[in-house]
Amino acid sequence: MNTDPVIKLEHVRKELSIRNGGEELVNTILPDISFSIGRGEFTAITGPSGSGKTTLLYLMGGLDKPNSGSVYLDGEEISAMSEEDLAEMRNAKLGFVYQFHFLLPEFTALENVMMPLLARGRAGVGDARKRATELLSDLGLSDKLHNKPNQLSGGQQQRVAIARALVNRPMVLLADEPTGNLDSKNAEVIYTLFSRLNEETGQTIVLVTHDDHFAGETRRILHILDGRLDSDRKLR
Repeated sequence: MNTDPVIKLEHVRKELSIRNGGEELVNTILPDISFSIGRGEFTAITGPSGSGKTTLLYLMGGLDKPNSGSVYLDGEEISAMSEEDLAEMRNAKLGFVYQFHFLLPEFTALENVMMPLLARGRAGVGDARKRATELLSDLGLSDKLHNKPNQLSGGQQQRVAIARALVNRPMVLLADEPTGNLDSKNAEVIYTLFSRLNEETGQTIVLVTHDDHFAGETRRILHILDGRLDSDRKLR
């Protein structure tokens, strides 16, 4: 495995300002945190609610910026990029999976997965259809290509969302509580999928989870407590 950092955080601080009448209150979510994630690593970020896990994921994905410190993706400091450059970087190198899948209800599973390729002009309709069909088939959904989201179970919808996140062949897959709304059977499907992706393709995966079983399926666990890195464990 190439262990050069694909993600690196240096002394990152994140604050949230809230106005209470005429007074501005500052809540420090991440006081000062530093770590790096190598290419091909499969990493879980764990910790209690409110510890800053999702904030960290958003900073790594360029969906939010730190108040101070630096965030790097593939050697580039994304925390200093313009919104336009950030959007281009995200489209080129990142895939996102959220707890709530956000599938477009008026489109089929196949169309939902094709959409990122077509919207960004990365493929023609034929190539996009082929790539999306292959991904959905790999995820056990070959018989659901033309179903709309309301015709799919929660686990099937989440697998469509994962296919959509992977369709651009991202360098890094970021997932926020990907099994949070699933029963144990469907959660197991997602565990297996992520492990296989990492082992067979070297896909870099970083996920936030409250699920200790899922965290135990990864290769490394970063435990966050009160916005600080409480522990960093390599599992295998």
